[in-house]
Amino acid sequence: MKDTTMNYLLLGVLVAFAGTVLADEDVLVLTDSNFADEVAKHDVMLIEFYAPWCGHCKRLAPEYAKAATSLKNNDPPVPLAKVDCTAETSTCSKYGVSGYPTLKIFKGGDLSGDYDGPREAAGIVKYMKKKAGPVASLLDTVDKVKAFCEKDSLAVAVVGFFSDAESGDAKNFMKVAGKLDDLRFGYTVSEDVRTALNRDENAVVLFRPKKLQNKFESSEVSFTGAGVTKLKEFLEKESFGLCAERDMNNADKFGKPTFVAYYNVDYTLNPKGTNYWRNRVMKVGKKLRDEGKDCYFGISNMNTMSGEMQECGLTSEEASDKPQVCAFNEKNLKFKMTEEFSVENFEKFVKDVLSGNVEPYLKSEPVPSTNDDPVKVVVAKNFDEIVNDEDKDVLIEFYAPWCGHCKSLAPKYDELAEKLLKEEGITIAKMDATANDVPSNYEVRGFPTIYFAPKGSKGSPKKYEGGREVADFIKYLAKEATDELSGYDRDGKKKKKSKKSKTEL
Repeated sequence: MKDTTMNYLLLGVLVAFAGTVLADEDVLVLTDSNFADEVAKHDVMLIEFYAPWCGHCKRLAPEYAKAATSLKNNDPPVPLAKVDCTAETSTCSKYGVSGYPTLKIFKGGDLSGDYDGPREAAGIVKYMKKKAGPVASLLDTVDKVKAFCEKDSLAVAVVGFFSDAESGDAKNFMKVAGKLDDLRFGYTVSEDVRTALNRDENAVVLFRPKKLQNKFESSEVSFTGAGVTKLKEFLEKESFGLCAERDMNNADKFGKPTFVAYYNVDYTLNPKGTNYWRNRVMKVGKKLRDEGKDCYFGISNMNTMSGEMQECGLTSEEASDKPQVCAFNEKNLKFKMTEEFSVENFEKFVKDVLSGNVEPYLKSEPVPSTNDDPVKVVVAKNFDEIVNDEDKDVLIEFYAPWCGHCKSLAPKYDELAEKLLKEEGITIAKMDATANDVPSNYEVRGFPTIYFAPKGSKGSPKKYEGGREVADFIKYLAKEATDELSGYDRDGKKKKKSKKSKTEL
């Protein structure tokens, strides 16, 4: 009887424990068994699908935890959770997770969409607060509209003036508000407010923050039109104005070519000094835009964007006195301004880049004096010569010197090159992707990343997704090679040496 009672007690404890959601700091830990029930409890939830061995996941972890703590105290709270895809395989398979970390937003128990926001704590908090709250604030008095537009913020304010919240224009406005997380949205349906502020019905007005207002462009711009796409495009373009502050979260949203001035940008502690240099950038920008030049401008903090500066061959020490400048074109080529910053030098640099008179800056190791080993060493400066060789297929590994997986692959990759040394149509190569610029058509997000570049289509390399053993590589190359290998059949089997007939002997 005692044993039976004890068994029931243990069963009760296990059932109770099974219904408990564990937490790693303030991040909820979800499993296959509790995922659906837990997600259904919350209006909005951000979930990270990860693998314990993933380097990107490890770097995200502390930022994700900070964001979870902050959002736990939000009104309303926004829970952050995570799922270990090496253990909870059913859930990860259900949501099509194929890379790590993958972040997804759930609303009311259902998948809402992929998270495409920042990967640092402050950015995650800002992004998810907007997803949790109303996409636009109701402004039912003139004072509320003025307060909304004059708020001490660097975020652009957008106000819609409607007669009916259920009208097509108002609904389109709300859809766009839900898509543009960097802007603040408000709306009114009060005729008295529209009349007092002399606004047209269904007009959408973008107001620039007070700290960013300047003599080179209007402090407000209006949109009157129809359709979600047109309104979104209008706001995306106008929100940056002539010259916006550019950071890691919005850098990819700037038009190209972009000309960026790096210096001590700080609108909190030094707004006057920040605008001193920004105005000089804008003076050039305004002149060139008026001349019909198609170009975009930004300013960036030299400390928070120091990594990008290094990619351009610039240093934050030099930017502490006068701005350092780098330009980025549509092909993501970089152009370094070597002259000291002045309005005249900056204008000349912009014109020279637009005219094609400036050589792109390449971050590159020196070209090896000898390159006779079976695995050819590729750097940015000899990439075209080796990888884009139209007479040879190329298998190239992009690696990082500190990467453990790359170190494990190295002897196998060397063995592969040795085995294929006599194959005249194949080159086995490697490139340190941390020390050299990688062409944009080779997407490298982790290490090692391996691509096959057939000799007839160098512009469209194929990402290698096969096994990492020598036999796996040989089988792949035997099948994919433009010309059949001399030592291997198309199925990867070694060719047998032909025996001479007795007549020949």
